[in-house]
Amino acid sequence: MPENGTISHTIKDRISTIEFYHPKGNSLPGSLLKELTAKIKEASDTEKSNAIVIKSGGDGAFCAGASFDELLEISSLEEGKEFFMGFANVLNAMRESKKFILARIHGKVVGGGVGIAACADYAMAHSSASIKLSELAVGIGPFVVGPAVGRKIGVGAFTSLSLDARSWYEASWALQNNLFSRVFNSIAEMDKAIDKLASEIASSNPEAMKELREIQWNGTGHWGPTLAQRAEISGRLVLSDFTRNFIEEFKKK
Repeated sequence: MPENGTISHTIKDRISTIEFYHPKGNSLPGSLLKELTAKIKEASDTEKSNAIVIKSGGDGAFCAGASFDELLEISSLEEGKEFFMGFANVLNAMRESKKFILARIHGKVVGGGVGIAACADYAMAHSSASIKLSELAVGIGPFVVGPAVGRKIGVGAFTSLSLDARSWYEASWALQNNLFSRVFNSIAEMDKAIDKLASEIASSNPEAMKELREIQWNGTGHWGPTLAQRAEISGRLVLSDFTRNFIEEFKKK
């Protein structure tokens, strides 16, 4: 697999499958975030598919969130905001999709990856897919993913996840709090269920699905300016000594 990661979009049986990969735990540097946004929009706009599945490569983490290497390279507020806008743009692309999005979550999920899971309309996960919002521990805070995660699991659960930033929450917790729709004990079972549901959605009335999705996402029209504001907060905090020291120490482990 390429050192800088890859993004692919394939279509089969009227199902768009978007897969991202990065050798460092499927973390997402700015370049991959831009490509992921573009692929989601591409899948949303094409008439060749009626459903979207988002997955990641390998058999480790589903998504380790932001790239620590890239966070350390940020030297100005403008650069910081631009980086976190990468996550904001992915979440907005998912929100604005004309088609339902399924997420295949095969392993651990951190930070921005939790936001991707929350923006999926239906998330299927393996029992090993524990989650963590580690941003506060890093010195930032889950500002950009906050609207997506809070919408999905509620304010109380989001607060618990945000403040307990060093703890892993099991897939069963994510299921109980509606972040995950279903949890499986085997990858084969999960993939079979994803294929079945994706096929059923792909064969449904596109117009009815579009109308239903708009209703289900009602009240999120403010996300554009809100996520931009949140990206600026994260971009400012990532420049702090606290955050830089944390990342340097983390990379030494």
